[in-house]
Amino acid sequence: MGEIRNFRSGNHDEPPPHGSMPRRLAAIIVGDIASYSRLMQADEEGTHVRVKRIERDLIEPSIVEHHGTLVKTTGDGFIAIFDSPVEAVRCSIVIQQNLVGRNASLPRESRIEYRIGVNLGDVIVEPDDVYGDGVNIATRIEGIAEPGQVYISGAIYEQIKHKVVCGYESLGDRKVKNITDPVRVYRVLPDADAVGRTRGRRENTLIFLLGVTLLVIAAGVLWYLLAQPWRRGTEQAAAPSVAPVASPSPQPAPREAATQTPQPSPSLAAPSPSPAPAPSARAPSASASSAPAPSASAPSASASSPAPSPSATPLREPEMIAIRGGSFAMGSNDDPTERPVHQVTVKPFSIAKYPVTVQEWNECAAAKACGFTAIGKDDAPITNVSWTDAQQYAAWLARTTKKSYRLPSEAEWEYAARGGTQTKYWWGDKLQPGMAGCKDCGDLAAEQPAKVGSFKPNPFGLHDMGGGVDQWVEDCWRRTYQGAPGDGSAWTGGDCSSHVLRSGSWKNDSRYVRPSNRDGYDTNVRYPTHGFRVALSP
Repeated sequence: MGEIRNFRSGNHDEPPPHGSMPRRLAAIIVGDIASYSRLMQADEEGTHVRVKRIERDLIEPSIVEHHGTLVKTTGDGFIAIFDSPVEAVRCSIVIQQNLVGRNASLPRESRIEYRIGVNLGDVIVEPDDVYGDGVNIATRIEGIAEPGQVYISGAIYEQIKHKVVCGYESLGDRKVKNITDPVRVYRVLPDADAVGRTRGRRENTLIFLLGVTLLVIAAGVLWYLLAQPWRRGTEQAAAPSVAPVASPSPQPAPREAATQTPQPSPSLAAPSPSPAPAPSARAPSASASSAPAPSASAPSASASSPAPSPSATPLREPEMIAIRGGSFAMGSNDDPTERPVHQVTVKPFSIAKYPVTVQEWNECAAAKACGFTAIGKDDAPITNVSWTDAQQYAAWLARTTKKSYRLPSEAEWEYAARGGTQTKYWWGDKLQPGMAGCKDCGDLAAEQPAKVGSFKPNPFGLHDMGGGVDQWVEDCWRRTYQGAPGDGSAWTGGDCSSHVLRSGSWKNDSRYVRPSNRDGYDTNVRYPTHGFRVALSP
C-alpha cells in the first residue's frame, strides 16, 4: 500500500489565491515516487540528480507530447493537467513503461518507481496550481497505487475504455478522504492481453483446487471399489494359495502367456510414423509364419495412409511491389521535424502493396508468434500494434518464408510514397477528395479505417501510402534530419525508446497525408491508429 501525501493542490479546503476562480473539467495526473525517503537516506545527492534527470528527460517531454501541462513538481512527485483523458492515460503509460527500461539494470532497492493516479473532475485552475476535489481524488488514487502502476478513477475509465488499447482491472469502490461518495478505481494493464491473463490466473487457481478436490474424491471411491474385491479374493485364495507353487504343470502357461503378450506389440508399433515402411517389407515373411501377422499389417497400412493428411496450409505472403533504386530529396520545409531537406540514394528493394491486414496478422497470431488475435474484417488493415508488435510479425514472416522480410527504413518509405514525384502529395500540390483516407480527405472518413486498397495507387502501384493507418518504420525517432544517413538505411542507435511513424491515419487531417510527414511514438505502446507494412531486401 502506498503512502498518502497531502499535496497542497489536493487540499480543497484551502481557498486559492487571488480573486478569480476559473473552473474547468480536466484530467489530472498525480505522480509520486515510492519509498522516496529510503532512497534519499541511502544516497541523497545521487537520488536528487536522478529524479531531476527523469523529470527533465522523461516526464516533462512526455506531458508536452501528449498535449498536457505540467502544473508543478513536488520534489518527489508531479501534477499535470490534460484536456483529454485519453492523452492523460497514454502519457501515464509511456512514463511507466520508460521507467521500466531505465530500472532494468538497477538493483531493486535503487530503482526509482512512480505511483500514478489519474482522475477526471472539475477543478480550479491557477497559473501555478490547481485545486478542487478532482485533484484530491487523483492524489488519493495515487496513494493506493502500487509502485510502477497506473490507477484511474471510474470517471476516466468511462471516457477511455474503448479508446486506449490496454486492459483494465476493476479494484472496486474505494472510500476517499474528504469525498462523500466512494470512488470506483481501476488498474491499467498496458498489455491488452494482460487482463485476460490476470483473470486466467484466478480461474486457473480455482480450477486447480477443484481438480484436486475431485481427484481426492475419485481416489477414495476407487480405493473403496478395489479394496472390497481384493479382500474377498484374499479370503477365497487363502486355502489353495500353495497349489500354484507346488504343481510344476502350470510352467507352460507362462510360456503361452509370453507368446501371447507380444501379440499386441505389432499393433502398437504399427501406428508409429517412422517405421511405417519397414513392416510392409517384412509383411510377407510374417504372413508365411503365422496367421495373426496379416491382421497386424492391416493396421500398419491404415496408420501410414493418414500420415500425409496434416499438410500445412500455405502461408499468405503480402503482395510485394519491386522498387528500383534512385535518388530523391527527402523531407520538406513544412514542419521543423522534416528539415533539413537532404539528398538520399535508395537501393533497390520491395515493399508491400498494402498495409498488413487483419487476416495476415492473425496467421502470425495463430502460429503463436504475434501477441494477440485481431478483431475485424480480414481485408482491414491491422491496428493497435506497437513497433515491437510489428517487428515480431516481420521476424515471423522472414523465419517462416526464409526471405528477408523487415520493416522499411524511413527513407525507403518516403521514396516509395512519393512514387517518383516531389510534390506536396503524390498526385500534386492540392488535396483531392477520394485520394486518401483521412479526416478531411472526402466522404469516406469514418470511425474505422477503410479496407486496404480502397483508394487509388500511387505511380509505383502502392496503396494507402498516406492516410488509412499510421505505419511504423525501422528508424528510431529523432526530432530533425540533422545527421541522417544519405544511403537510405534505417537511422538506428542511440536512444530508441521511440520509433518513427509515417502516413498519418484516418483520424488525422490532410497535413498528415503528405509523403514527408513524420511522427514518433513510444516503441512498446499500442495505439488504435497504428499499423505497418513490410519491406523485402533483394
